Amino acid sequence: MAAELNPNPFVVFGEWFNAARAAEIPECNAASLATADANGRVTCRTVLLKAWDKRGFVFFTNYTSEKARQLDENPHAALLFPWLQMSRQVEITGRAERISTAESAAYFVTRPFKSQVGAWISQQSSVITSRAMLEAKFHQMLRKFRDGKVPLPDHWGGYRIVPDTFEFWQAGAHRLHDRIQYKRAYHGDWRRVRLQP
Repeated sequence: MAAELNPNPFVVFGEWFNAARAAEIPECNAASLATADANGRVTCRTVLLKAWDKRGFVFFTNYTSEKARQLDENPHAALLFPWLQMSRQVEITGRAERISTAESAAYFVTRPFKSQVGAWISQQSSVITSRAMLEAKFHQMLRKFRDGKVPLPDHWGGYRIVPDTFEFWQAGAHRLHDRIQYKRAYHGDWRRVRLQP
C-alpha cells in the first residue's frame, strides 16, 4: 500500500474520507478524540469533524467542557476515524489550538436554530439536578431568541488539531495489516514509513 499512497498525508486523508463518504458509512466524519489533563488522566469521546485543510482538523465544543479544560492544560490529542465497514482506520496525533472567533462564528451561523440555542444553555460536563430543568431552560431560551438571531456564545467554539503524525491502517489477510505512518519532519515535510502489523 505504501507505494500507492501520496507523499502528502492530507491528500491521502482526503481520498480515504471521500471513499468512506461514497460507501455511505454513517457519520463518516465521527472521530474518537483522546485528551489528557496535566496529570496524564486520559479521557475519550466522539466528536464530529466539521472542517479540515492543510492547517489541521476542526471540531467544535463548549469551552467549559472537560475536553476543553484538558486541552487547555495539555494540548496533545489524538483523533481516530474508525471506518470499520471498509476495514480501515486513520489515527491523527498532534496539538490542539483554538480557532479564531471569526472562524467559530462562521460555522455557528450554519447550525440549525435549535442547535444554536442548545449551545447557549449547556454547561457541558457539569452536574445537573434534573432533565426537566435543562428542558425548561431550553424553552426559555427559544422564547428569548424567537426572532431567529442567535449570537455566538463566548463559551463555544472550535479547536484545530494540528497533526504531527498520521497512521493509515488497512486490514489484511491473516492479520497482516498494512500500517503506513507519516511523521512531520523538522523542516515541515512528511516522512513516510511502514509499521509492523
